[in-house]
Amino acid sequence: MAIPYPHFFGSEKSAMEKGILVHSPSSSSSPSVILTQDELKKIAAYKAVEYVESGMVLGLGTGSTAKHAVDRIGELLRQGKLKNIVGIPTSKKTHEQAVSLGIPLSDLDSHPVLDLAIDGADEVDPYLNLVKGRGGSLLREKMVEGACKKFVVIVDETKLVKYLGGSGLAMPVEIIPFCWKFTAQRLQDLFEDSGCVAKLRTFGEKGEPFVTDNGNYIVDLYFKKDIGDLKIASDAILRLAGVVDHGMFLDMATTVIIAGELGVTVKNK
Repeated sequence: MAIPYPHFFGSEKSAMEKGILVHSPSSSSSPSVILTQDELKKIAAYKAVEYVESGMVLGLGTGSTAKHAVDRIGELLRQGKLKNIVGIPTSKKTHEQAVSLGIPLSDLDSHPVLDLAIDGADEVDPYLNLVKGRGGSLLREKMVEGACKKFVVIVDETKLVKYLGGSGLAMPVEIIPFCWKFTAQRLQDLFEDSGCVAKLRTFGEKGEPFVTDNGNYIVDLYFKKDIGDLKIASDAILRLAGVVDHGMFLDMATTVIIAGELGVTVKNK
């Protein structure tokens, strides 16, 4: 069941002050403020930070949604409402953000088991399997979030899909640069029955290859049909020499927080 935003923020006035408003229970009129996607992301992120307690070792996610959570953690540390937090960032960008906010940082070598990680996702299926990595940080995200006791995922309702790949957008695969065309072709051939198209991720006017924090390339897979059994698909991808990892996060999320027009929905494994 969705928690209405006035309840989530404490009052309708509070919701309006944050620039967010839904239908009033006592009125059938339309909302005077339209929820933007970024506002929905922020709501989900703030709800996720409620799971954070002083003394925790936290995995700090990467991306536009996770950024709001990291900002909120920094804010609560400054206010003294959180203490003795240690963050493990999932990218160079998140590392820089956390340093600017004064969040103490460490790594998996020093903290091989984390209490909690908070991150966004590009797709969430009905079983809480995820596609992540459209921001390019999938490998470090999977390493950190795979070492957590709890993994809280924060999304807006546009990220919900019937099956992974169902949005028609990219399912990323991180590969080594050596003979990337060869690897991309093998990935495409692997999912020929699903109408797969494999494209090297590029950036800039010259179309230079996007390079991850680990010095690798990313091949984005686009599917026209359901790829079937996800664990079989995962194993097939990982067996290919030249593949580092893929953006399917299977059976990893313990909680998914979804912000939509009607409120916040929390789904647990």
